[in-house]
This record gives sequence, C-alpha cells and structure tokens, in this order.
Amino acid sequence: RGPRGRLRAPGGPAARRSERRVGRRGKGQRHEPDPGGGVGMHLYYSMFRTLVGKEVAIELKNDVALMGTLHSVDQYLNFVITSVRVVDGERFPQFASMKRCFIRGSVVRYVQLPASAVDTELLQDAARKEATGKRK
Repeated sequence: RGPRGRLRAPGGPAARRSERRVGRRGKGQRHEPDPGGGVGMHLYYSMFRTLVGKEVAIELKNDVALMGTLHSVDQYLNFVITSVRVVDGERFPQFASMKRCFIRGSVVRYVQLPASAVDTELLQDAARKEATGKRK
C-alpha cells in the first residue's frame, strides 16, 4: 500500500523512478569512455587517426555528403573536418559557407577514404589479431 492507503501497481511511477537510478555513477566513480562499444571499434578509431590531414568524404544519414580534410577524430568516432565542401551544393545551399565542421559519429552513414592512404595488409593483420584475441 502507498502512503495514502491505495494499492500500488508493480510497474508504477515509484518503480520506474528506482529503475532510472540503477546504473548511475556514484560519487568518486570515474567514467571510462568505451571506444564505440562494439567489436573492432578501437580498430576503426586507430585507422581514422592515421588519416588525420588526408582528404575524406563523409556521407551523413540525412543524405548530406561533405568533403574536406580530416582534422581530428575521437573515441566515439566524432569527426572534425576543415576546408569543407558540400558534394551536392545545389541541393544543400545552406552549407555553402561552412569552412569547418564537427560531425557526431552517430549520424555518419559512410566515410570514403583515399585508397592510397589505407594500408590494407596492416588493417587485415590488425583485424585478425583482434579477432583471435576475442576468441580466447
């Protein structure tokens, strides 16, 4: 029974409030960022870090495609590109004056890389090592 003598439903507001508290960090606990959370995300992060200073094309989930020089990438695969150009400038004229852009990793659909900038053998070896390390 609740404080006013009414019966409480098992999934009522009080239960939902307590569910929200589960998993919150207490004082003194540090939050360690997980690089993407998925298998192989650290591999992508390392690969993109090697491409800083190279020309890339990033297509977003809203069909905007931007080209520019990769300035930085973080562990959540957020990108900062400079010298930004819109691939379809006639369709998206609002982006024409943009020179520098932060792109949240969760809105990226594709990243096109220059073929000469990616060492495929090194990438395959790293993927194999990570896959064998996960099985053990």
